Amino acid sequence: MMTQVQKFVENQKFPEAQLQQYLSSEDFDALIFKQSTQMRSPNREPIKHLLIGSPKAVTSTIHYLQVIGYASVGDWSQLLPTANPGEVMSILSRQILVS
Repeated sequence: MMTQVQKFVENQKFPEAQLQQYLSSEDFDALIFKQSTQMRSPNREPIKHLLIGSPKAVTSTIHYLQVIGYASVGDWSQLLPTANPGEVMSILSRQILVS
């Protein structure tokens, strides 16, 4: 049975071209290298999570996801400013098991 979180996550798409505009060249290259070196298996697919909001809301969500065991705080990108004042984003890229 698929949880609501899994359904949401599987329906999200964030093209690399959009991702690159928010990350420095060095950060983007490191992210791509990390993705390419992760073990690929037929039952695993890459997924990117994007949190956008106030610094407090994004940081709080990142910590909550660590508490529930989904992702460590250190797995997320640094807080990156968006075009909107007072708004930041953070990105997590990982492999998930799909059936």
